[in-house]
Amino acid sequence: MWQRTWPHRSDASPFSSFSLSKLKGKAAIHVDDHHHADPDEEDVDAHHFSRHTLSNSKSTNFTHTVHPSPSTSSSSQTPFWVRPSSLPSHDFSALPYDVLIKIAASFNLPNLRAASFVCKAWFEAFRPLREAMLFLRWGKRFKHGRGGVRPNSDKALNSFLKGAARGSTLAMVDAGLLYWEMGNKYEAIALYQKAADLGDPSAKCNLGISFLHAKPPNPTEAVKWLRQASMVGNVRAQYQLALCLQQGNGVDRNVQEAARWFFKAAEGGYVRAMYNLSLCYSCGEGLVHNHQQAKKWMKRAADRGHSKAQFEHGLHLFSRHDESCSLLGTCNSFW
Repeated sequence: MWQRTWPHRSDASPFSSFSLSKLKGKAAIHVDDHHHADPDEEDVDAHHFSRHTLSNSKSTNFTHTVHPSPSTSSSSQTPFWVRPSSLPSHDFSALPYDVLIKIAASFNLPNLRAASFVCKAWFEAFRPLREAMLFLRWGKRFKHGRGGVRPNSDKALNSFLKGAARGSTLAMVDAGLLYWEMGNKYEAIALYQKAADLGDPSAKCNLGISFLHAKPPNPTEAVKWLRQASMVGNVRAQYQLALCLQQGNGVDRNVQEAARWFFKAAEGGYVRAMYNLSLCYSCGEGLVHNHQQAKKWMKRAADRGHSKAQFEHGLHLFSRHDESCSLLGTCNSFW
């Protein structure tokens, strides 16, 4: 049974995520989540039925009646693709607005636009977050002096705070960064905490680093938030967590686990982690000593502009009597 699931150009509603066909007395196609028919089993039944019917057409005895298999639907049975009226539908548009805001608090503009067109209820629920994206854009313009405006920290902070008031964790993080740069660390930590409670990975990372540099510092709380951010792939948090594990700051010293987090952050492209991972391979700290791996990660860090890695890599080339390459690499680091 074929059914159109996309709107005509004349349809006025922009919400095209659900079926827009007119049923006219027919039930909509629906696959029950609790029952998935085996396609191989259905093919066997269909082949058996057609072969049995063909044999009857060749036979002279037409009194034999073909009995369809139990899986074959009849007029008295509801087909498997029809939703029984007793089964409840999952109507996500009925979710409370505060729940939807928490779910989408860390969405960027493309994801927020896509979510807004799921249904009319979501379009209305996400209106404050869409407004927050506009304030976030203007805040970045005022902060960096883009889009034909001059840099203005006060206007940038005001725009970020308006976006944060509408529930955007991205605006909360940017406002926290400005507060930290202005020396108002308590306001920065409060905004990081609010965004971290809503699940923003960058806010968790910044909150952990803030606890490390607070007066007095709280390394135990810092490790807790850094670990949460690291588990969802924030490379900066992975690097900071590895440093805490390597130094025993806020957690028991564990060089093996520190090396593993250095490796994850290095694979994610964090340059400082590449340099530290090279040192771990070179010294055999937390990892088996491997000179080739140490050279590989040192070169990767040097190629990405890490000054210490460039110096170390230049010394290595010089020790191999490759003075031309070492001098060239050293000269390039000054440009």
